[in-house]
Amino acid sequence: MKTKFLKQGLLLAAMAATTLSYGQAKKKTVRDNSPNSNYMTTSRSNGQEVEEFRTNWNGVIYKAKFVIDKMTELYIDGEQIPAAKWGDYSTVLTKIKEQIKRDKIQAKKDQEQAARDMVQAKRDQEQAGRDQLQAKRDAEQAQKDALQAKRDAEQAQRDQAGAGEAQVQAKRDQERAKLDQLQAKKDQEQAAKDMVQAKRDQEQAAKDQIQAKKDQEQARQDQLLMKALIGDLIKDKIIDNEKSLHDLTLNNEEMTVNGKKQPEAVFAKYKEKYKRFTHLNFSYGNADGVHTYQGLHISN
Repeated sequence: MKTKFLKQGLLLAAMAATTLSYGQAKKKTVRDNSPNSNYMTTSRSNGQEVEEFRTNWNGVIYKAKFVIDKMTELYIDGEQIPAAKWGDYSTVLTKIKEQIKRDKIQAKKDQEQAARDMVQAKRDQEQAGRDQLQAKRDAEQAQKDALQAKRDAEQAQRDQAGAGEAQVQAKRDQERAKLDQLQAKKDQEQAAKDMVQAKRDQEQAAKDQIQAKKDQEQARQDQLLMKALIGDLIKDKIIDNEKSLHDLTLNNEEMTVNGKKQPEAVFAKYKEKYKRFTHLNFSYGNADGVHTYQGLHISN
């Protein structure tokens, strides 16, 4: 069965967009204990839908609560923001909610694909069971045909002891015995084929399950590798920060960052360290906080 790659959305990670500098607007008084923890939850309270999210957006920790799609609480770097000032952060909050919406859509697609893979695996297992049952029935029929052939042969011998019409019947019995033996052989061959097919169906079901797990793990590894590459670009002073990376290409011929071809020494370093990206003719784009990838198990 042809297995589709499973995709996983990046949960508010590597998001880059212009945002209001909260550090300039007001001195920070509370530090977040988990700056790299991002989450979004949906629940119901008193019959109303409640959504909460927390994300690290360009180094600033945003936490907000919505009841029936209306914001009721806002915290920035651990400090609660009065409702009168929420308008100052409307742009960045809108972009965060749009990213969350895209992530939820992608997560739903991933769950649906995983469900389809599990359904197909179950069907393969059920088919294998049916093939085994049919193989058993064919084997039993082959035994019955062989027994009948033996009986026909014995009857033919008894008929040959007579004369006249008895001899004619004996010939008929012999022909019938021959036909029964031929049918028994065919039934045995079919039983063997059914057993082989049942084994193949079981093996395919197992492969489908293994491939689904491999696709999920590869997506996770690609996400981590992309974050490491961006970190190296910042460390090597090729870009100032993640936000300043607009486009990147890496293949067996060259490496470009924001449209600029990198020196041979830089290209050689990244080509060697990120061989997976190089072999996949990798490209990355970042426009208005929306990331695009080519050649990886990553999607927004």
